[in-house]
Amino acid sequence: MLLVNAVAPALLIAIPHNPQAADSCLSKYYYGTHGQQDIFITNDELCVAEMPSHLVVDGSLGSISGDVQQLVWLQHEAVDPAIKPATFVDEIDAFLSHLPTAAPTASDNDQVVFGERKAAAQLLHRTENSALISVDSETALALDQHLPAFWKASPLPDSPIDFIPVPSKAVERVKDILNNLKFDPVVASLVGNISVPQLRADVRYLTGESSASEIVSRHSFSSGVLIAAEWLKTNFENLGATCELKPYLSGFAPNVICSFKGSEDTTETVLISAHYDSRGSFGSTRAPGGDDDGSGTTALLGIARTIARKGVQFKKNVQICAFSGEEQGLYGSRYYAQELRQKDANLTLMVQADMLAYHAPGEPAQLGLPDRIGTPEVAQLVATLSAIYSPELKVGLTPACCSDHQSFHGQGFPSTQVFERAGPIADPMYHNSGDLSDRENYDFEQIKSIAKVQFATLLHVAGFDLATDE
Repeated sequence: MLLVNAVAPALLIAIPHNPQAADSCLSKYYYGTHGQQDIFITNDELCVAEMPSHLVVDGSLGSISGDVQQLVWLQHEAVDPAIKPATFVDEIDAFLSHLPTAAPTASDNDQVVFGERKAAAQLLHRTENSALISVDSETALALDQHLPAFWKASPLPDSPIDFIPVPSKAVERVKDILNNLKFDPVVASLVGNISVPQLRADVRYLTGESSASEIVSRHSFSSGVLIAAEWLKTNFENLGATCELKPYLSGFAPNVICSFKGSEDTTETVLISAHYDSRGSFGSTRAPGGDDDGSGTTALLGIARTIARKGVQFKKNVQICAFSGEEQGLYGSRYYAQELRQKDANLTLMVQADMLAYHAPGEPAQLGLPDRIGTPEVAQLVATLSAIYSPELKVGLTPACCSDHQSFHGQGFPSTQVFERAGPIADPMYHNSGDLSDRENYDFEQIKSIAKVQFATLLHVAGFDLATDE
């Protein structure tokens, strides 16, 4: 096995995510899925020579040599041409030339502060829309504060990890649910009870637009994100959930993990999630995250408020999770998904909500589902539920990638994401300090429509009874 800090030359292989790679010799050299690429690092010449040609179509090859540190994959997001930024070379060269080192800290006004010395950043591999760099481990945690808006960073592990496909048994369970799906008027009534005025009030608190909010930033290292965590925990608990603030890595805000225990004697669990951390413009003090991902977090609250108001009692166990550390590389969800895998959790499926609110001018309300990362059968289930309960949404695939569902997919759990557009990112305030709810084309009705789909997934998969009559 090759460790990433080895000096010996090695081959970097990046291929579009393909579960079939688990059956090849490459699986021994797997360093995770980053962006939409499966990353392999190996000096096994025989394995490389025997690589099936279908695995490397549209992939890229590179070499790694020298004394490298923490490897980080950088991926340019798929964005609409209307908001397409500067060229790849200009962006990445400017980023590397200004890359600082030292761990980030938050000052009293939430400004993220760095040390003065420059990082010894090494560019190891570059394509039109991706790159592999080597930096020290502390700087790796701070990359989101300096990356251009449409770039995301994803750290590689120190050594190869298991390539864990979703087991066929888990897929068959989802297929059974899909095959027996039909319209339920009670479900329709419940999902229709999500309140748009309450969605608006909740997201305005999270963004700091409300005068009652003290939040300036929800960056994972800020004081504001800790206020948000406590606020979320209190609200979910007041709505009947059992919650905990679950730390996972020093310096990061905790995950907010909330549970509704099922009435049946079962370990089966259905999980819905969003990420509550946000990202501003190049380390700005203002990181409101109204769309990314205040919209998804607010949808979770809207669902929980309806559960409490209508007296829903689930038959299977339900978890509602608000993750932190998404903007630094899916840290929060990665730790939690690994924990669930170590416990061999009986997770039927998970659905992540990330960016639900932006409605491009002239386009109909939409629901985007991942074109590559995730479980197709779960995406089909969500699409079918959308057709039944939110027919106002135009459903299609999106190359926008990749949110916290990827952490669960990588641990072999059936998962998918719901997104605001059947296509690439169109929100001009993406990863911007202007990502507020009080702006043109921020669409609360679209948040509700997509939240209805996520809620309907919970109700159909977990099953439910009502404590009060409809």
